[in-house]
Amino acid sequence: MPHIMELFGKTRVVVKDGKVVEVGEPMADYCPVFKKTDGVSKLTANEAKKNMEYRIRELGMFTPGRRFDHGVFVNFGASEIMMTALRHGLLDATVTVCDGAGTVISNNPGLVQGMGALMSGLIETEPIHEIIKGIEARGGVVVDKEKARIDQAAGLIKACDLGYLKIAVSIVDPHDAAKLRVIENERGIDLILIGAHLTGLNDTEAEALIRELDIVTGCASRSVRDKIKPVIQMGTSVPMFAMTQKGKELLCERAKEVDSTLLINTMKLPVLPDHKQPKPLL
Repeated sequence: MPHIMELFGKTRVVVKDGKVVEVGEPMADYCPVFKKTDGVSKLTANEAKKNMEYRIRELGMFTPGRRFDHGVFVNFGASEIMMTALRHGLLDATVTVCDGAGTVISNNPGLVQGMGALMSGLIETEPIHEIIKGIEARGGVVVDKEKARIDQAAGLIKACDLGYLKIAVSIVDPHDAAKLRVIENERGIDLILIGAHLTGLNDTEAEALIRELDIVTGCASRSVRDKIKPVIQMGTSVPMFAMTQKGKELLCERAKEVDSTLLINTMKLPVLPDHKQPKPLL
């Protein structure tokens, strides 16, 4: 089974044996994040292939040489927010995903950032023994070592069984959110849901998902931008929105660790300058 990830304007990229073997077409043409970090003015299949090859080369993604020492990639990315929250006790553990391992439970801030720094929408992966071993050596728990299944509900249940109470779960599937909230109620835990990789959601999906989430990534989603009513917003091009007080606390805690200068102001949200948005919004 190959590894499948969506990145770079939601381009479907297939990796096998450490090589990119298939690349689809991007859904978006322009992303301000990749313009800033990679100098890419137009998203293309070839640029997506080069970006995936960079991740394989620099981090060993989808290979036995996977590294977990990548620092901050963006100031307000999902992994950066969870890393800071773990470091300062706002969370006990996270349930995220990693190539070669699937769903992973961790209370190690460095591991959470190392797995998630350059992680886009991981759709499917297969077990890589060395990656699983590296995660476990850093205190992480791989939910399905035999198949590297991506199953956030199973991850949350396992995290509860391990005794964690304040848990953040990253999700990309709109259908996961309601299931995870049911588990929260059944187990009596404090759950933070963070939605990412939301480009291409229709209005109904976006509305249902936003209702359940504490933190929402804007991605290149027109529906998210149209439906969102956040209590706080970080960033304006690919913004991070907090929908609840709990989400707001995590974003504010992250802001304390950001080295660059910050402007804090009160205004009607969201603030989305047209010239800074991904194009087209989908």
